[in-house]
Parts: sequence; C-alpha cells; structure tokens
Amino acid sequence: MTPRTGEAHEGLTARIGAALDAAGAVAWGVTGPETFEGVRTTIKNRKRDGSSAGLTFTYLDPETATDVSRSLPWARSLVVAAWSYLPDAGRPGPARPGTGRVARFATEDHYRHLRTALDAAGAVLAAAGHCTEVLIDDNRLVDRAAAQRAGVGWWGKNTMVLNPKHGPWLLLGSLVTDAQLQRSSPMRRDCGTCDACRPACPTGALVAPGVLDARLCLARWLQARGEFPRELRRAVGDRIYGCDDCLDACPPGATAAAQAVEIRGRIDLTALLAASDEELLRRYGHFYLPKRRPDVLRRNALIALGNTGGPSAMPVLADYATHPSPLLRAHAVWALGVCGGTAAYDIIAAVAAEECDEMVRREIELTLADLSEAVV
Repeated sequence: MTPRTGEAHEGLTARIGAALDAAGAVAWGVTGPETFEGVRTTIKNRKRDGSSAGLTFTYLDPETATDVSRSLPWARSLVVAAWSYLPDAGRPGPARPGTGRVARFATEDHYRHLRTALDAAGAVLAAAGHCTEVLIDDNRLVDRAAAQRAGVGWWGKNTMVLNPKHGPWLLLGSLVTDAQLQRSSPMRRDCGTCDACRPACPTGALVAPGVLDARLCLARWLQARGEFPRELRRAVGDRIYGCDDCLDACPPGATAAAQAVEIRGRIDLTALLAASDEELLRRYGHFYLPKRRPDVLRRNALIALGNTGGPSAMPVLADYATHPSPLLRAHAVWALGVCGGTAAYDIIAAVAAEECDEMVRREIELTLADLSEAVV
C-alpha cells in the first residue's frame, strides 16, 4: 500500500533525523522557508543606528539573509542541525606571558563535523529524489533565526542560540530541500531572569538583553581589517581570535565546559610573529582572515604580546616597529608603550625620526604622550 503523503513525510523526516543523530549532531529540527521578518527588521535597525559597526555577511543583504527563497526558490523545508564543539575544543588554560588564546570554536575547523552530518542527511533526501543544498556559515541565511524557529534552541540574551544541554557551545547549519518535511515547534524556553552573560562581557558590548553593539565587541574587531580601536586594545588581553567570555558565563553551557579538560588554543606569540604567510595560512586557514591576509592575525598578536609579554617581548616588538606594513608598525609601537614602559621611550622616539606614514605617526605621538604622563 502506498503511504499517505503525511506518513511519507513523517518517515522521511525520521530517517533524516536518524542520519543526523548517527553523525553526532546534538540537536536538529525542521522549519519552513518563510521570511524571518522580525530578524530582517532588527538587522536594518542595527545598520541604521550604527551598532552593526559595518559588519557585512548577513548584514550585507538582509532581504536575502532572511528569506532563503530568494537564493533557493525551490526551498520547501530547512533541516537545521547543531554541533557542539565541546568537549573536543578543550580549554585555553591559565594565561601565560607571551602566549595568546584562540576562542574554542576556532581551535580547529570544527565546522567540518557539522558539514559531514548535514551531508549525511542530504544523502537521505537525495536517495528519495529531492534537491538539497547545505548552508553553513553562509550569508544567504541567518542561521540563528532558523535554529530558533526549528526548535534547536532558544535565542539567548548573549545573542546566541542556547540549547538546554549544550548551552551556547554550538555551531549551526541548515540543509535546504524541496521536500515538504514534518516541521518542528520552536522551543518554549528562554533565559528567564539569568543575566550572567552581560556583566561578563569585557567591554559591555551586550548593551541590553539580546542586543550586541558590535562597535564594542572584541570578537568582531579581532576579525576586522585595519586599525584596531585604541580604546579597546587593553581589553583584548591575550586574545588573538574570538572571545568566549559571555559563553563561559552562561549557566546552560557549564556542564559542557566542565568536560573540556584538554588544554588547546594557546599560542606562542613570538613564534606566530616569526612565521611566514604560508605557515600562518596553513595552520590558521580555517580562521576568517580578510582577503586571506595573515596581517590581521599578526596585528592581534602584537596587541596580545603588548598586554602579556612584559619587558622580554620588547626585542620582537621593536623589530616590528620597523616592519614594512604600516598597520603592524602602528600596533607594535602601541605594544611597546604598554609592555616596555618608560624603557620603550627611546626606541619609539628613534622610530619616529624615520616614520612617514600618518597612521603610524599618530600612534607614535599618542604612545609617547602616554609614556611621558607615566613618568610625571
């Protein structure tokens, strides 16, 4: 007997779920391709008031990012899956002079596991004669909106999707298909009175529950090209990529974090600064580096070395103060002023005599002024 349409869809949905479970996805759900109107309005408002800080990605084209049918007009269902990168991503361990830390989502290419899981689900659909396309970290879809509507988790006050068991330690992706699948219900849960993430942010970027001002977000600036805001550099501490502070503070994620005992993601900054472009891209190629240029990573390492290296870091920083890149010279000058104190004054003054770049000269003037005040 040929099954009724609803039964066929229910069985197909179950087989997709079984494939995701077998591949290690920690949560999954199904929703439709309908426009995420509220999210579209929010994105536009953030762009209008400047709190998006020039972010691109889904902010570049809100209409497409909140309506998957614009890029994939045959879409009928979205299978949304979550992968927890803890405990495998480990923890950075205590700070050590001259070392930097990488946020746990980036200790390796954890997205590859999520892609494998969604590819397995796609194989089930392909075998049933359906079209599919995987969207992971893709500007054609606001993945958090899809995950929330599919019941994978709820949208937390830290702006991330939270799951009851795994908290915010999730990577999200969707499988778009032309199959009419059985839909899930959104999770009826929220953060309640918990506000732990907001005071945990080192710069106060979580300006209201569920509202991030990207102009203050360290994770945003650590991926951005160009000059790092001077007023935020001390808050960077030893970070060189990403920031986990609001995730560490999130109670639903505490159990997963406690299980992450392996020390990972701590980087020797001097070695990083000595590495070639090829070496850096080979090791950190899974990072988002604008135009695939490692100088953003070097810039971050200079800031972190200034914050953590102490006097022993001065030779490396002094060398970078004469680097061919004005961006790196400027940040090396700042770092010298922070970690070298008054001993750095003569080094920076000597550099100033040969410097022509406006950005670097401005940094030199500000740093020398700071050092002069410290002496007084």
